[in-house]
Amino acid sequence: MTERDMKYYFTVEDSVQVVQDRAGPNADLRVKFVTDTLVKHLHAFIKEAKPTMDEWMYGIEFLTRTGHLSTDWRQEFILLSDTLGISMLVESLNNDKMSGETESTVLGPFYIANAPRYENGANICLDGKGPPVWVEGRVTDAAGRPIAEATLDVWQANEDGFYDVQQKGVQPDMNLRGVFTSDADGSYYFRSAYPRYYPIPFDGSVGDMLRALDRNAYRPAHLHFIVSAPGYEKVTTHIFTPDCPWLKEDAVFGVKESLIADFHDIDDPARAKLLGLPNPYKSVEWNFVLAKAT
Repeated sequence: MTERDMKYYFTVEDSVQVVQDRAGPNADLRVKFVTDTLVKHLHAFIKEAKPTMDEWMYGIEFLTRTGHLSTDWRQEFILLSDTLGISMLVESLNNDKMSGETESTVLGPFYIANAPRYENGANICLDGKGPPVWVEGRVTDAAGRPIAEATLDVWQANEDGFYDVQQKGVQPDMNLRGVFTSDADGSYYFRSAYPRYYPIPFDGSVGDMLRALDRNAYRPAHLHFIVSAPGYEKVTTHIFTPDCPWLKEDAVFGVKESLIADFHDIDDPARAKLLGLPNPYKSVEWNFVLAKAT
């Protein structure tokens, strides 16, 4: 670009180029591309929506409040990204499954690293609430070969529709969270509680937005998983219950048809005793297929 081509003074017509031209010759190319793209679309949005100064200030205050609400256990910006469909769009663009691998979905705002490690068969339901459920399956590659020593990081809400971090002093710490390792044949198994649908946090900036849009705040019932193994792409995903009334209206757009599982009612006292569960109980088999790392 020659000096003559550059725009120095801001006008509505030239706003995008004026801002983009301010980058220096040593700008990081990826950062410049992402920023230039952001500026282009943000300026187009402003020119189309034509916000008043009061509306612009409300937007600034909305984002400021979103930041203030974010803590170690509550990420309001992730929640905002989720409810605008941005999280699912980024996930989908980065995880295009071509060979039958398990599809990904949103991480959600309540993931906590370093959950307790358990042996297969352990019970992660520490508050004893909700119908008991036996979860089992295998981790394999796209050809069906077992992946031993895969890590499965699991978490979910309790019967009341809250994660443990939302109810400090009410639920036991690390309730319904655990990390498991697949056996030599790729198998994993554990005890938990039947997941329940729940509203996302509705008392902050995101809740205000949803109310203004007359949108529901519910997430359908699910278990979260992050499954990883050396040499394979990590997958962040859920499994959903088939009977949940919110499957088609997920507040964060996280449901994919391939992630709706079959949960079965089991009435077998001998089997329940063997698994360490009360009878009757629910059971689900869910297999994870990982893609080779590129």
